Amino acid sequence: MTHPTTPRHTGRADAALLCLLASTALAPLTLLPLQAHAGPLAFDAALQQLQQRSDQLAASRNAVESAQLRRDAMQRLGGPVVNLSGAAYTYNANLDVDLNPLNRALPGELSQLPPQLAGSLAQMPHLPPGYTLNRSKSDTTASVSAIWPIYMGGASHAARGLLDAQAQEALADATKTSHEATTLLVQRYFGAQLAQRAAVLRESALATIEQHDAAAQKMLDAGVIARVERLQARSALEEARRNARKARDDAELAATALTRTLKATDPVTPTSPLFVLSQPVEPLPHFIDTALAHHPGLDKVAAKKEQATQLHAAQEALRKPQVFAFGQRQLKTGRDADWVAGVGVRWTLWDSIDRNALAESSNRQIEQAERTGAQAQNDIALLVEKRWLALEQARRAYFALQPGLELADEVLRLRISGLKAGTSTTLDLIDAQVNQAKAQTERAQAAHDYVKALADLLEACGLSEDFGKYMARADALKVE
Repeated sequence: MTHPTTPRHTGRADAALLCLLASTALAPLTLLPLQAHAGPLAFDAALQQLQQRSDQLAASRNAVESAQLRRDAMQRLGGPVVNLSGAAYTYNANLDVDLNPLNRALPGELSQLPPQLAGSLAQMPHLPPGYTLNRSKSDTTASVSAIWPIYMGGASHAARGLLDAQAQEALADATKTSHEATTLLVQRYFGAQLAQRAAVLRESALATIEQHDAAAQKMLDAGVIARVERLQARSALEEARRNARKARDDAELAATALTRTLKATDPVTPTSPLFVLSQPVEPLPHFIDTALAHHPGLDKVAAKKEQATQLHAAQEALRKPQVFAFGQRQLKTGRDADWVAGVGVRWTLWDSIDRNALAESSNRQIEQAERTGAQAQNDIALLVEKRWLALEQARRAYFALQPGLELADEVLRLRISGLKAGTSTTLDLIDAQVNQAKAQTERAQAAHDYVKALADLLEACGLSEDFGKYMARADALKVE
C-alpha cells in the first residue's frame, strides 16, 4: 500500500483495491451478511450450541460418567459376599472285588474248625473268582455360602480412593477439553467476523474502483488524463476483482469452519461484534492466584498424586493380616443339613514379589507427582503473565490506532474537497482512501487480537466460562 509521501506510481493497484466511495468514505461501514439464507447467531447461543453438539465434549463427559460409575460400583467394596450354588447330578459307580485270595485261604481256615462244622461248610459251593459292585443315583444339591472381610489392612479404602482419584483426573481432562473448545470457538466465531469485515472492505473497494474505471475512460476520451492513468485504473480494477473474490472465499471458508464447529445444518452468521474493554482487566496477581486454584492441569496433577498415594496404601495393605468370617449351609430341610461357619486369618509371611521395591516405586511416583505439580505451577504462572501482557498490549494497540484513524478520515475529507476545488488529483484521493481503509482494517484486526488474547488468558486461568461476562463488560466502541 502507498502513502501520500510515496511515489504515486508504486502500489497504485493495491491502493485502489481498498478505497471506498468518496461520498460514503467518512461514514462507518456496516457488516453485510455472507449469505442471505445464513442463520444469525450470537456468541452465547453459539457457545450453548457447541456444548450440546460437540462430539469431543460429549466424549469427555462420557469419560467422566464412566469413571464415576466405576467408583459407585465399588462403594460397598469390603462388605459381605453371599453366593448361592446348586447342582443336579447323576452317577454310576462300579467296584470290582477279587475273591481269589479268599478262595485260596478258605480251605486252610476250614481245617481249623471242628470236624462237624468243617464238613458241613466244605459242601458249600466255591466263591466266584471276582464280584462287581454297582451303584447309581440321580439327585440335586444346593447350598448358600457367605464371606465377610473383617479386616483387610486398608485395601478396600485404598481401592475406593484410587477410583476417586481416577474420576478426578477424568473430570480435570473434561474441564480442560471444555476450555480448549471454548477458545477454539472464540477464534472461529470472531475470526469469521474479521474475515467478513475484510470481505466488505474488498467489495466496497471493488465498487469504488469500478466507478473510477468508468470515470477514467470518460476523462481519457475527453483528453483530461493521460493514457498511463487510464491503464492504472484498469489494472487496479482487475486487481480489485481478484482480491474481492479471494476475500469472499476466505470469509466463506471461515464461516464454513464456524458452521462445522457448531455442527449446524445451515450456514452460521455471527452477530456478536468484536469488542475491546477500555480499561485494563483485573491485575496480574488476581489471574495468577485464580489459575493456581482453578487450572485443570493442576487438578490432574493432584489426581495423579492421589492415585500414587492410594496405590502405595494398597501395597502396604498386602503386608498386613487379613481377617474374614465365613459360613456355608446346605439348602436342605431337616437336621441332616450340612453347614459350617467360622473365622479365618490369612497372613502372607513370604512372597516371591519384592514388596519393599514396590513400596519404593510408589513413593517415587508420589514424589514425581509433587515435582510435576511444582513445575506446573511455575509454568502456569509464567503462561498467565505472558497472556495477560499480550491482552494489555492488544488493548493499548487498539486505542493507539485511534489517532491514525482520525487522521485518515481528515485527510480523506480534505482530498475530497481538494478534488472538487481542483487542487487534488484522483490519485491523491485513492491514497487517502487507502490510508483510511488500512486504518479501519488494522483497528478491526487489533480488536480481534484483543478478543483472542482474552480467550487465551481465561483458558490459562481455568476461567473460559467467564468469557461472556467480559464480553458484556465491553464499554469501548464495538467493531461492527
